[in-house]
Amino acid sequence: MSLPELSLHGLERPDSLGSVCERLAERAARGEKTVLLAGGTDWFVERHVAPATDGSEAELVLDVSRLPELRGISASGDTLWIGAATTYLELRRHPVVAARVPLLPAMSKDVGAVQIQARGTLGGNLATASPAADGVGALAALDATVHLLSVRGPRSIAISDYFTGYKRSVRAADEVITGFTVQMPGEGSFQYWRKVGTRLAQAISKVALAGVAEVSDGQVTRLGLGMVSVAPTTAFLPTVRALALRRPLDRIADSALDAATQADVSPIDDVRSTGDYRRHVSGALVREFFRTLRSR
Repeated sequence: MSLPELSLHGLERPDSLGSVCERLAERAARGEKTVLLAGGTDWFVERHVAPATDGSEAELVLDVSRLPELRGISASGDTLWIGAATTYLELRRHPVVAARVPLLPAMSKDVGAVQIQARGTLGGNLATASPAADGVGALAALDATVHLLSVRGPRSIAISDYFTGYKRSVRAADEVITGFTVQMPGEGSFQYWRKVGTRLAQAISKVALAGVAEVSDGQVTRLGLGMVSVAPTTAFLPTVRALALRRPLDRIADSALDAATQADVSPIDDVRSTGDYRRHVSGALVREFFRTLRSR
């Protein structure tokens, strides 16, 4: 489907989150496809490259961008809530996020131009389930909890359990992603973001790494990692994580990190890069993360 064919889609703007859940339940029961539209920065691109169609299978679009239940950022103690329709620009500008979770603003400033940051949402980034989603890499490093809602009620799931395969997830057809909670890293934590692409921004990552670490007496006590564009889903690097949590920092050799990293990634060749290059960069980013962590 091309952009001129967007008129083939029906468009509705429900006035409440409950109405969205009811509409999704109705259509899911009939096997009908529905798209929830917030920023639309991924969906419009997908429509532009999709094959031409007569519109007989065009999804219904539900505009949820204005629902207050899906927007906003708030903190309660060390727990941060981020609504699914919160934009990257809002993440960049929020004072609590900047002070306690600088990983999120650092990632957000690399997501396209300011126009994209003003429209694109963290929930939309997760909903597409793309392995190249920068925002999901950051959520993985923060061990975020994903909150979902349907007419059956709410449920919460660890982000590490969210994906089931390439662009597939546990989210049911009648569920809405309402937001995320993360335990904000403690004072003195190390937060890392590095994106490698054709350009720093306005380009899909060839490889990117998000990391969060807390260290006590030379031992890593908290470690979260999220790497994008190196596997069918966001890579949580469990082998690297296990290695770092069981040894003192000064006993983690670069060679061991390299072996662990390569066990955790399975990159492919595509139009943006080669699998060999991605493997090389993956190892380099993990080594840089731990080198900087040791120096602190």
